Amino acid sequence: MTGSTPQTLDPHRDEPAEAHRLEVVHVRGDAYTVDVREHRLQVDQPLGAGGTDTAPTPTELFAASLATCVAFYAGRFLHRHGLPRAGLRVRTEFTLSTDRPARVTALRLVVVPPPELPEQRRAALLAVASRCTVHNTLHQPPDVDIELEP
Repeated sequence: MTGSTPQTLDPHRDEPAEAHRLEVVHVRGDAYTVDVREHRLQVDQPLGAGGTDTAPTPTELFAASLATCVAFYAGRFLHRHGLPRAGLRVRTEFTLSTDRPARVTALRLVVVPPPELPEQRRAALLAVASRCTVHNTLHQPPDVDIELEP
């Protein structure tokens, strides 16, 4: 389901916004594929949760999405300032709720800058990385509609 991208009206803006589409298809058991543009991802559940552990869980991809977004913004900051990106890493931990509804209750990200990053650039790197699209979305959640196709 990766074809033309129709225009939709963003409730927070007056002009139409481009809708980005992807499609999730059941493979077997608890495994699914996700088609995003020309890319295919897989998700599954761990053995202990009834899956076959052939791929990350959707929740792990959620945390990975935030971590890679932070890394991307940090990397772009370094590139803009003529600094090397080699050695840049983002370590991430998340905690799941012990009550209902099931959800992530905490995320901790640690940006490990390249060794050559000057001390005076560290705070700016963290500030830029903290403004990534996924992080902003968590702070200003989108409207989410889940529908059943007729």
